[in-house]
Amino acid sequence: MNECYYDKRMDFFYNRTKADTADEWTGAQLIGVLCFGTFFCLFIFISNSLVIAAVVKNKRFHFPFYYLLANLAAADFFAGIAYVFLMFNTGPVSKTLTVNRWFLRQGLLDTSLTASLVNLLVIAVERHMSIMRMKIHSNLTKKRVTFLIISIWAIAIFMGAVPTLGWNCLCDITVCSSLAPIYSRSYLVFWSVLNLVVFFIMVVVYIRIYMYVQRKTNVLSSHTSGSISRRRTPVKLMKTVMTVLGAFVVCWTPGLVVLLLDGLNCTDCGIQNVKRWFLLLALLNSVMNPIIYSYKDDEMWATMKRMICCSSEDKSQERRSSRIPSTVLCRSTDTSGHYIEDGIIQGTICGKGDLGDKGNS
Repeated sequence: MNECYYDKRMDFFYNRTKADTADEWTGAQLIGVLCFGTFFCLFIFISNSLVIAAVVKNKRFHFPFYYLLANLAAADFFAGIAYVFLMFNTGPVSKTLTVNRWFLRQGLLDTSLTASLVNLLVIAVERHMSIMRMKIHSNLTKKRVTFLIISIWAIAIFMGAVPTLGWNCLCDITVCSSLAPIYSRSYLVFWSVLNLVVFFIMVVVYIRIYMYVQRKTNVLSSHTSGSISRRRTPVKLMKTVMTVLGAFVVCWTPGLVVLLLDGLNCTDCGIQNVKRWFLLLALLNSVMNPIIYSYKDDEMWATMKRMICCSSEDKSQERRSSRIPSTVLCRSTDTSGHYIEDGIIQGTICGKGDLGDKGNS
């Protein structure tokens, strides 16, 4: 029967695997790393909080897509918490950690990654069902969206806790990995392959959606009289989502590949030399997402800017919007990106508004 090492500190496992715990990170270098990480973590907290607040505050964002986008921002916010915990429990401190504390450190990171990944997958399915079925709005109700969000976090927490629940090498240290000294190499292979496969599936789905929307937009452009910006709204929305997905894949793929190589016991791959840089790259993903939202979505940026400036433009805009004719309201609703085609918009929502105006006249 194999001996288990639950009572050992992490120095026992690091020394056995000869893993580099960055003992040279002392003095000015350690202070620099902490300052760098603190700055970006503060930015993650503030910017993603603004995104969540913007979705709550602006009624134009009260749709399933934006609720899921706000949940993605919440996942990035959680990632900031995980990085703060990591900053103060890494380097020379790593060897002094207990097994449970080390599990908590890695579990927070795994949970944040899974929450973002599953959330992007749900957004992909929601966009695919909505656009391919030629629906103006998603069929998801608020209850269903709430259930999906709860499910996303339940899956994320479970995946983050899998090693703690037993898939580790504490009772068989011959299969311990190098980067994660108490994780089994088989778990690293499973974890990295699973995430890379999901990456590939989402990329294929979004490319399919984008090509479909682009084709429909080009066909309708010669048959509708709407403005070019209105016809291109779905394309702009898909570009935003694909930019977020692209940034996620670029930032996380190198780290997952390194984990895969470690799981395959590649001793000549030099993974110890690049692990810190790939971790910083993953950190940048949570920094980039709020920038992408605000840069690609003018309405999101305007809402965030108003909240930052604490101006009173919200009330005045609401007063003005109450006097806007129904045809204009249809156009403003279209800017939120939930309409697939200009022809559908004119034939449904705006058409109803026109009939109502005629009836009143």
